[in-house]
Amino acid sequence: MKYYPKKLSIPKNLTTFAALFAGVTPAFLEITTKNISKTMAKKEQQNVAVENIEAVTKTEAIIDKYKKHIVYGICAIIVIAAAIIAYVQFVSKPRTQKANEALFRCETYFQADNYEKALNGDGQDCIGFLKIIDEYGCTDAANLAKLYAGVSYAQMQKYDEAAKMLEDFDLQDDAVISPAALGALGNVYAQLGQNDKAIKTLLKAAKLADSDSLTPTFLIQAGELYEAEGQPEKALALYNQIKKEYVNSIAYQEIDKYIERVSK
Repeated sequence: MKYYPKKLSIPKNLTTFAALFAGVTPAFLEITTKNISKTMAKKEQQNVAVENIEAVTKTEAIIDKYKKHIVYGICAIIVIAAAIIAYVQFVSKPRTQKANEALFRCETYFQADNYEKALNGDGQDCIGFLKIIDEYGCTDAANLAKLYAGVSYAQMQKYDEAAKMLEDFDLQDDAVISPAALGALGNVYAQLGQNDKAIKTLLKAAKLADSDSLTPTFLIQAGELYEAEGQPEKALALYNQIKKEYVNSIAYQEIDKYIERVSK
């Protein structure tokens, strides 16, 4: 049997309407209001709890649905990490050591000005810079071998080969080797008659070095090329830069003669 609530009839007469609430005291109204507030707050907490339960349930459902994928992903990360560690320990380090040892043997011929054997090896212990580059391509030793090879070719007056090797050399964030490599490349460009490229490269080398030992040397070389190109004013600017900024350099001691030469 269904229950139908009785319809509340509101008296039309204001006196009768007031009489209905005549027995309701302020204290009763306050208690009633608090009870209503508590009931609403409790209901809101219940709603939040239900929402949290639903969110957790959805998350669990997603995890359960993609559980295999998650496990496979974690396993893949572990395998990759292990492979990297193994590569570094058992492949990269020994390979780097072998490359360094091979480079050392070639350096001996380079220092003795035997550039042919330094480049191509002696058929015994020294395999040559070119083979180091080929066999140990991603190592620091192979990169340095490009610099050695470039200078060796330049000393042998094989400037095209020298330019290729020096262009392939990866510059590092240092103030000696990389500026020296750029300086060598600038001089090779000059030998090839490419004075514009030579000047730009020498100025880049001077800026990268930023030292009393190398920078003035590269600035003077660039200045002499400016002179050869009929631009004495640009050469003078470089010579004056040396006189002003590099007073402790060896080049400073003779820079006046360069300044005098282009000032005539």
